[in-house]
Amino acid sequence: MKQKRQKCLDLPGYFVLSAAIGLNTITFAHAQATDPNTAVAERGHYLAIAADCAACHTAPSSNKPFAGGYGIASPLGSIYSTNITPSKKYGIGNYTEKEFAHALREGIRRDGAHLYPAMPYTSYTKLTDDDVHALYVYFMTSVKPVESRPQKTELPFPYNIRASMAIWNALFLDDTRFKLDPSKSVEVNRGHYLSYALAHCDTCHTPRNAMMAEKGSSPLAGASLSSWYAPNVTSDPVSGIGGWSNDDLVRYLKTGDVPGKAQAGGPMAEAIEHSFQYLSDADIRAMVAYIKQVPAISDSKDKAPRDSYGKISDRESFYRALPASRIGRGEYLFSGECAACHRPTGQGSPDGYYPQLFHNTALGAPIADNLITTILMGVRREVNGHTTYMPGFGPGSYVDSLSDQDIADISNYVEQRFGNPNVKVTPDDVKLIRSGGPKPLIAQLGAFTVPAMIGAALIFAIAILFFIRLSRKAKA
Repeated sequence: MKQKRQKCLDLPGYFVLSAAIGLNTITFAHAQATDPNTAVAERGHYLAIAADCAACHTAPSSNKPFAGGYGIASPLGSIYSTNITPSKKYGIGNYTEKEFAHALREGIRRDGAHLYPAMPYTSYTKLTDDDVHALYVYFMTSVKPVESRPQKTELPFPYNIRASMAIWNALFLDDTRFKLDPSKSVEVNRGHYLSYALAHCDTCHTPRNAMMAEKGSSPLAGASLSSWYAPNVTSDPVSGIGGWSNDDLVRYLKTGDVPGKAQAGGPMAEAIEHSFQYLSDADIRAMVAYIKQVPAISDSKDKAPRDSYGKISDRESFYRALPASRIGRGEYLFSGECAACHRPTGQGSPDGYYPQLFHNTALGAPIADNLITTILMGVRREVNGHTTYMPGFGPGSYVDSLSDQDIADISNYVEQRFGNPNVKVTPDDVKLIRSGGPKPLIAQLGAFTVPAMIGAALIFAIAILFFIRLSRKAKA
């Protein structure tokens, strides 16, 4: 995997757009010296990295790229990624380019079955024809076939009825290609295409309605992502990233670590490890240029920027000589479980491997989801051959398996000492995160989901017919 991705870093031209944004004319500096199909495949390789295909379609610790089997957590249950190698028996080897495009843009497999939107076809539908072609050439000519069947997705009833996705798509899928905004610069348009059509940032950072469809009125305003929370990344200086410099954002996307601000974990760490760190500097800066001008959306819960809370603790000298009975339970647990790496003062390790806890977005957020999830699941990301790792304290931990009460006590201590003192964590909060996070209405409805979707589709159809009839009467 590592050698395969590294090839892209050796391409000096990368992703060069024409004066009109040139989303269909990506050229490589050495393309004239290579076979045209090879150049297209190399371009498709870069696009596959930008689209983060490997992160979901390669099982953790697997040596079989794109063979599927990665369990994607969702409120409805785990959705396992498919084999997208050119295997004719288990993968996409029999797909025509038209069928490939159909799956990529509309979420419908070659056999007519619907994909779940855990595969972000709702974003890939924006891809240009040329980019779909380049991706197809890459997967069919440059990816090694893997003859293995990944684990099958088996959601509980009624979510296992894939045909119901036809109703969901009719209600919520915007099947249109990316359109240039003539009022924006070439760089911003390019960043918009990269961020939405390829990197599908919206699928995590845009809040969703009761039926798990994105709320187009609140783009990138933050959303629950199972146990994790993808924060607001609009240009709002308090709720979003408006106070971050361009260099801060570039560093975060490239490394996942901005001291004194944030460290990436969970799905964001995966995106950085498998995708963003390999993109050209020009493309990362284009994404930053786009994100920085996304209209600001504020949240009344936010009183100050997430990275502004906390300070160095001076408690160590106070409690070092005290018996455990004189120390609060959260502080006692922190001292035993966390202080060895993050230091009693919250400063982290001198080399920066273990981050400081104050001025840290995980502790400054108005909700503690990411703090709790980090304690439960830990953090792992590999950038430029360097692995950043924190063990989790959930079930099966090789350090300590902490209870809901333990994690609540530690969370409340670090929030009060280093983070947002307005945040209070209960054992029930930890239990909810441990169970997979908040459940949207569609997950709570259970057996009533399909009838509800059919009813919504009928109401939608009746409304359209009503307006058509009114329009005809007006013309008459």
